[in-house]
Amino acid sequence: MDTTIQTPPRRRGPKLAELELTDEEQTTLERWARRRTSGQALALRCRIVLTCASGASNAAVAHQLGVSRPTVTKWRSRFVARRLEGLADESRPGAARTITDEQVERVLVMTLEETPKDATHWSTRSLARQLGMSQSAISRIWRAFELKPHLVDTFKLSTDPQFIEKVRDIVGLYLNPPEAAMVLCVDEKTQVQALDRTAPILPLLPGVPQRQTHDYTRHGVTNLYAALDIASGKVISQLSARHRAIEFKRFLGRIDKQVPAGLDLHVICDNSSTHKTPAIQRWLLAHPRVHLHFTPTYSSWLNLVERWFAELTTKWLRRGTHRSVAQLEQAIQVWIDTWNDDPRPFVWHKTADEILDTIVTYCQRINASEH
Repeated sequence: MDTTIQTPPRRRGPKLAELELTDEEQTTLERWARRRTSGQALALRCRIVLTCASGASNAAVAHQLGVSRPTVTKWRSRFVARRLEGLADESRPGAARTITDEQVERVLVMTLEETPKDATHWSTRSLARQLGMSQSAISRIWRAFELKPHLVDTFKLSTDPQFIEKVRDIVGLYLNPPEAAMVLCVDEKTQVQALDRTAPILPLLPGVPQRQTHDYTRHGVTNLYAALDIASGKVISQLSARHRAIEFKRFLGRIDKQVPAGLDLHVICDNSSTHKTPAIQRWLLAHPRVHLHFTPTYSSWLNLVERWFAELTTKWLRRGTHRSVAQLEQAIQVWIDTWNDDPRPFVWHKTADEILDTIVTYCQRINASEH
């Protein structure tokens, strides 16, 4: 009888690195493996580690996941050595830098302080030709320093001697409205045109935007008075053929009738001459609960009703067609009624100090512009 003890065959290759997971690592790996926002490479590495942790050999893991054995060995060893951080891609050195600091400085100086002979501003190609650099290099430098010579913006600083006081007054109404009172932002959208295109508008199609002719036919104008309640977002409106103090007085009367008698009225409006006539002053004396608050000169951005006018223009008027003033006024009233069915108040966030600090900072930046 043969009593020789049979020993199991030895495993060929290097000894497997021992891999044990903590509960936190197990949870994290499972989340990364199934999360939709994870990259496919990271998800595969997580599955390799999870399968290895179950006790499977490298060959079994490679066969189960459809990868090579060296891949399994690599990520098993990386995880054992560096844990979760080892599953991330290592940083790879890029190509050597070919643009010197002097070249970058020259691009910035030329962009900011000089102009080409045949244009008011540089383009990436014209500056590249001037400096003997590539267009992509100029583009990268401009992006890095947020330079956009092709863009121009507009600004207007108020010359109102009471600018600071008026800003604090109006912003105070927005952020801390008085009790037992209603704050209304009032303005006129004048000369709203009833326009009709010279040909029918072509509808939106897959791959083709809606199309309309560039020219149009005018059919008259109307004027829209609006009062935006900053608390509820509801709008009191009035359409009129003309834009005079008498129409503004009539609109104030309409506001006075629609607002409950127990509330004071704080009306924010601009410095239009139609808001300051003797007739308006007499009307205000006869209605002491109404208080007008004027925005500074050239500062209509302080009036929230301007934001509501932008909604009306963008969503309803700009792409609309109207063959008569009556049709235009009916369309405007329909949109206002729809808005008031589900009003959305505009919320003011910036304090008066933040606004004034922003203006001071801007003035300091342009102070050396030689204008």
